[in-house]
Amino acid sequence: MSVRPQRGSNPPPPEHVPTPAQPFVIESTWKRSVRRRLLVWFDANARDLPWRRDPTPYHIWVSEIMLQQTQVATVIDYFNRFIAAFPTVNDLAAAPEHELMRLWEGLGYYRRARMMHQAAKQVAEQHRGKFPTDYESVLALPGIGRYSAGAILSISTGARLPIVEGNTVRVYARWTALRNDVKSSAGVAQLWQIAEAMLTDQESGRFNQAAMELGALICKPVAPDCKRCPVSNYCEANRLGLQDEIPGKVTRMEYEDRREFAFIIPSEKRGRWLVGQVPAGQRWAGLWDFPRATDGRSRSVDEAVKAISQKLGTQLTPHVQFKTIKHAVTRYRITLEVVRTQPIKELDVDVPAVHGEHRFVDEKELATLPLSVTGRKIAKLVAQEGTLCLFNAHEG
Repeated sequence: MSVRPQRGSNPPPPEHVPTPAQPFVIESTWKRSVRRRLLVWFDANARDLPWRRDPTPYHIWVSEIMLQQTQVATVIDYFNRFIAAFPTVNDLAAAPEHELMRLWEGLGYYRRARMMHQAAKQVAEQHRGKFPTDYESVLALPGIGRYSAGAILSISTGARLPIVEGNTVRVYARWTALRNDVKSSAGVAQLWQIAEAMLTDQESGRFNQAAMELGALICKPVAPDCKRCPVSNYCEANRLGLQDEIPGKVTRMEYEDRREFAFIIPSEKRGRWLVGQVPAGQRWAGLWDFPRATDGRSRSVDEAVKAISQKLGTQLTPHVQFKTIKHAVTRYRITLEVVRTQPIKELDVDVPAVHGEHRFVDEKELATLPLSVTGRKIAKLVAQEGTLCLFNAHEG
């Protein structure tokens, strides 16, 4: 059934699919109008982003991985530094992991970086260092799923591939007044059908970017700016007054409070501190950090010192509790107490292999190691003028 608008009336809504098994049919006149208006808006309002200036498959891949659960404003500087250090896939494949992790430091979700490293090596070995441009080869790379593959290829090559991610979920659900739970299998299937139906054989990448941009700048999770939306007259949720209900309530993170301890353990040799590499399976795996009691069971400095002493195989004596850092990690709201201990002999440290590598480093080496965000804050503390003297003093 095709519904045509009468003069002076609102445009017809897209036809709705009654069950997930049926294809989602969108009225062609409605689709053309939405596409045209959206692309005109995008040409005038698209943000100037570095990966858009030279949208090679490699550049789009790097940007898409960085943008996962991370805001655009945060990613820009990381992307520029990353591409400067690794201008090609081969450069990334050949880089030592610690260099990659140091550049990724602070961006979070470090598994993304390790998967990128694996993917780059696969490209170097299986595709002679040239990022593939066929869908199946891209999908076969570590860390790349249906959305990422579609984004990489549609944006860099114009391939007719749909994308469904956080921003376009809202846009497509509101355009069509989709009432299914967008996280359910039926809802996800319908969203992919809508995304596919909106594409033509030309400018698929431009349309995909425009839909994501609309979701980022206008069609926001809370209080969408429908008055500024270029396609508000074509949006079924807006017509029905459901834009605040679709695609569902925004869930807020429920945080659990934790108290943790980090230890600055100086060596008897001046200007050296103990750090360890976080073992696989733990928070910040692969990064380096100051020794910590992070199980949440240590309620006092004495309990935390006892736990770290057992871990390192030597008796530590706390000297001063000088800093409190508050931060959030996943579902935890953490109060991190930073404690400086009395200096110890380097040979006294006996760390079992299960706890990962530990070693004493000086300020120069500390600056080159990839650290957690709070680990870097502690490193800056120990490097501050006057702090070095404090941490190397051998008080009573």
